[in-house]
Amino acid sequence: MGQFLLKRLLYGFLVLIGVIVINFFLFNILPGDPARMMLGQRADITSVEAINKDLGRDKPLLTQFFNYLNDLSPLSIHNDVNTSSYWYLDPLKYTSFLKLVPVSKKAVLILKKPYLRRSYQSKKQVGEILIEGFANTIILAVVAMTFAVFFGIIIGIVCAVKKNSFIDRLSLVLSVLGMSLPSFFAAILVAWIFAFVLGKYTGLNMAGSLFSVDDFGRGEYLDLKNLILPAFTLGIRPLAIVVELTRNSLLEVLSQDYIRTAQAKGLSKFRILMRHALKNAMNPVVTAMSGWLASLLAGAVFIEYIFDWKGIGLVIVNALEKYDFPVLMGAVLFISIILVIINILVDVVYGMLDPRVRVQ
Repeated sequence: MGQFLLKRLLYGFLVLIGVIVINFFLFNILPGDPARMMLGQRADITSVEAINKDLGRDKPLLTQFFNYLNDLSPLSIHNDVNTSSYWYLDPLKYTSFLKLVPVSKKAVLILKKPYLRRSYQSKKQVGEILIEGFANTIILAVVAMTFAVFFGIIIGIVCAVKKNSFIDRLSLVLSVLGMSLPSFFAAILVAWIFAFVLGKYTGLNMAGSLFSVDDFGRGEYLDLKNLILPAFTLGIRPLAIVVELTRNSLLEVLSQDYIRTAQAKGLSKFRILMRHALKNAMNPVVTAMSGWLASLLAGAVFIEYIFDWKGIGLVIVNALEKYDFPVLMGAVLFISIILVIINILVDVVYGMLDPRVRVQ
């Protein structure tokens, strides 16, 4: 088991290295100048060059890349631990560090937490921006996945038991529609129907986050009703997939010999279904659940933007509009780390449940 876990950790590390390389070069060769975005109509050549120098963008691309790796690495080399050598190091009073050993007369090796740099626009640390949005996004994703799994398994069981019935065929049609419906269109449609057309009956808002501001100046308050529409919309596609997987897997299990043996022994259909068939039919559903929970964190961009849900998705859209590359790079890396961690955990769970997986 130890060797299996070590191998998965190595694979995850290599994936993250690839993400870091692609992430950096992609956002640094894109057209557009953040300095001009920051200066607006006041932009002139001298000011643009001064801003790019302050941002460290005046250096060769390869030098910028190694400086970026130096920022991300917990073990990094800096010219001076008391003042920042580059703008993106920030005065180290904002980043806890431990001085280790001098590398040369002017350089020192330090141990610090990975640093994602600062936003071009707000000047806040990217890590702080992502943490603020991550809480709302994870709540949205977990609620959407819970909704999808709970109702998906129930509908899938009904479809398998009532194979080729009207309910089964209707569910299959709706599942295909749910899987093919673009998330941004589904969000607009759901917001229009339930918050605009039926708004006086549902009492739901077309836009809003987990916390709303009181109109009478009493500050923020928890507004759970704003979670209903974005979570429902985000859960449509995984719901359709869970229904399909549960139905097909359960039908396959019900055709196995040991199920027929259980039937010959006189066990009730309900007991066979719940005690024997359903347990063995859940493997593909568990795989889909784990993968979709991670994917929902990345796939909530359009939904968060349309419903004005203040999560990582909305942060990404705002950063794209303003060419805020540190925020974009940090968000991509942050989501990639979550995907890798979840995939490793799923592999470990599979390895514990099925020893045959460990030899792959």
